[in-house]
Amino acid sequence: MKKTRWLVAALLSVTSLIAAAEDVPVKQLKAFLSSTKTITANFKQVLINEAGDPFQTSSGLFYLQRPGKFRWDYTKPFQQQIISTTGKVWFYDTDLEQVTIKKLEESVGSTPALLLSGDVPLEDNYNIEQQGSEGDMHWVKLVPKSQDSTFKYVLIGLEKGVLSGMQLNDNFGQLTRIYFSNVKLNQVVNPDLFEFKAPSGVDVFSEEK
Repeated sequence: MKKTRWLVAALLSVTSLIAAAEDVPVKQLKAFLSSTKTITANFKQVLINEAGDPFQTSSGLFYLQRPGKFRWDYTKPFQQQIISTTGKVWFYDTDLEQVTIKKLEESVGSTPALLLSGDVPLEDNYNIEQQGSEGDMHWVKLVPKSQDSTFKYVLIGLEKGVLSGMQLNDNFGQLTRIYFSNVKLNQVVNPDLFEFKAPSGVDVFSEEK
């Protein structure tokens, strides 16, 4: 009987340790979001098709200020800006001379930065779970609770508790992978970066309802 009790106690202890270990990346993500007010970083974005082949790579600069403000400056191979503030997201394609305006809450499928901006409550809208590790990077999986979501899931990668990567799987079978480098936290960010005014002569399309 004593051996049985000891075995049960040992199994419970091991189970608790495993559960605690599995929950570490989730706790790291929550701690990162609660302690981070601004982010500046370089990024590389890779689009992967249904066959698992990369077909487009781009890079640029990323800025975020919580709550609700972020900016992607794509510099290679084409120039594009995605800017969020005041409940809206502007998508500006320099080559096409075209601006598209969307509501903030409808844009997460186009820009996963919304998940980090603070305007989308994670636990209210997503099931959160650990996804595994690659070397020093730990992944957290966010699965939308809504059946109407434009994507299946988002993975957020943390290295030593700091944002290092993201992956978005949309409903069309396409993967978007983003790798961050030179990440700087809680530094002063110029507020003008989050203001957008359409240049003269460009076409402006609004998807707001």
